Amino acid sequence: MTLDKTRPDRAQNPNPSQGVPPLEQLRRGPRTAISAAVAKRLFHAAVGRLAVTVVDEPSGKTYGRGGPTMRLHRPDEFYARLGRDGLIGFGEAYLTGAWDAEDLAGFLTVPAARMATLIPEPLQRLRAFVTPRLPDHHRSTEANSQANISHHYDLSNDLYALFLDETLSYSSALFDTSTVTAGIGPGSVGDHLVATPPEPSDRPDPTQHNVDLAEAQGRKIERLLDEAGVTAGTRVLEIGTGWGELAIRAARRGATIHSITLSVEQLELAQERIAAAGFADQCRLELMDYRALGADGAQYDAVLSVEMIEAVGAEFWGTYFETIDRVLAPGGKVAIQAITMPHDRMLATRDGETWINKYIFPGGFLPSVEVIDQITRDDTSLRLTGQLEMGSHYAETLRRWDRRFLAQADAVQALGFDDVFLRVWHFYLSYSQAGFASGYINVSQLTFTRENQQENP
Repeated sequence: MTLDKTRPDRAQNPNPSQGVPPLEQLRRGPRTAISAAVAKRLFHAAVGRLAVTVVDEPSGKTYGRGGPTMRLHRPDEFYARLGRDGLIGFGEAYLTGAWDAEDLAGFLTVPAARMATLIPEPLQRLRAFVTPRLPDHHRSTEANSQANISHHYDLSNDLYALFLDETLSYSSALFDTSTVTAGIGPGSVGDHLVATPPEPSDRPDPTQHNVDLAEAQGRKIERLLDEAGVTAGTRVLEIGTGWGELAIRAARRGATIHSITLSVEQLELAQERIAAAGFADQCRLELMDYRALGADGAQYDAVLSVEMIEAVGAEFWGTYFETIDRVLAPGGKVAIQAITMPHDRMLATRDGETWINKYIFPGGFLPSVEVIDQITRDDTSLRLTGQLEMGSHYAETLRRWDRRFLAQADAVQALGFDDVFLRVWHFYLSYSQAGFASGYINVSQLTFTRENQQENP
C-alpha cells in the first residue's frame, strides 16, 4: 500500500491547537434544558456517594462526602454539556473552563474507581442509544490508520521532548522489578505477576525527574527483550517504532531489527537517533501498515510491540495477531505491552466514541486480556504464556509526564500550541493517570509462544 510521507504543516492549519477539534457551542432549547436537568440530578446523586467535594461557586453550595475538590464556575454550562454529550461533555466542560480542579488527577481518580456503578443500571442499558458511535472515518482501516496515527504522533517531536525523558519512551515505565504472584482476577486469565507499586517521586524541580524515569523506561524495554529472547543474531520485528529506543537496545544486543510505523515524524527522528547510536546497519525502519507485513516472505525470531494494539481497533484485533502469527519463525516468541480494561467494561463500551477518541486517539480502543487470550487461541497458534501487570507504574509515569508538561507550558506555547491545547493535554494526562490509579484500566507485558513450544520451551 502507498503511504503518505508528508507531515502535517501547522502553518497551513488555521487552528493553533493542532489536532484539537473546535469546541461546539451549546444549543439552547427545550431538549437541552431537559437533558441538563436530568444530568444535574444524576450528577448530584453520584457525587453524594463519592469522597469528593464539589463547590458550586455561583450559589456557594457544596456537594459530596469530602475529598479532592471540583469547582463549578459555570454550572449551567456544565450540566448542559454533561446532559447533551455525557462523559465527552464532562471533558469538554473542563476545556471551556466551566469547571476546574486543583488536583485534577486526584479528583478524577475517585469517580474512575466507581465508574461501573455511578449511573443506575436501568440507565446504563440505554448506553447504546445515547453514546455517540465511533465515526466511520476513525475506524482503523488501512485507508484511515495513517491519519489516525498522524493526528497524535505527528504533532511535533519537539513537543514530546518537552515532557518525556531522554529515551523518548511514550509508554509505561517499570520503576523496579519486584513482583508478587496473583491468581485469576480482573484483567488476567490465570496466575500472573503483578509489579509492586513504585514509590512516588516528588523532586522540587519536575524537570529533573528524568534520571530515574529514563532508567525505568530502559528497564521496561530490557524486560520485553528478555521475554522475547532477543540476543545476538535474533531477527526482530517491531510493530510501532516510537522514537527508536527499543530498536537501539535490541541492536546493542546484536540483533537485526525491522521496525515499522505510520508516523512520519517518529520515523525521521528514530532514524536519526539510531544512526547516532551507531546501529543504522542493523536497523531497517519503514513507513508501513502492519497488515502489509509478510508480503516479502520475511520471518522473525522475535516480534515486539509496545502499546500499539490500542490503536488497532476491536474489529482488527484478529488481523493483528494473525499477521504476527504469519511472520513469526518456528521457535519464535512474541512480547507486547498492552493497555487493557476489564472484560465487562470493554463489552459495555465497545463501538462507542469517547473523549479520548475525539481529542487524543481517533479510532483507539482498549482490549481486555481475556479477549486477547480468546482471539489468539481461536485464530492463531499463539498462546499467552506470561503476564506482568504494572498499572500502578503507569499511574506514576503519567504523573511525572503531567508535572513536567505543566512546568513546560511556556515552551509548549512557543511551539504554536494555545491555552486550549494545554487544557486538553493536562486533562488527557490526568484522566489517564486516574484510570490507572483507580484500576479502571491497566497495562501488562504479555508474552506469547506457539502452542507446540509450550511443552518444549
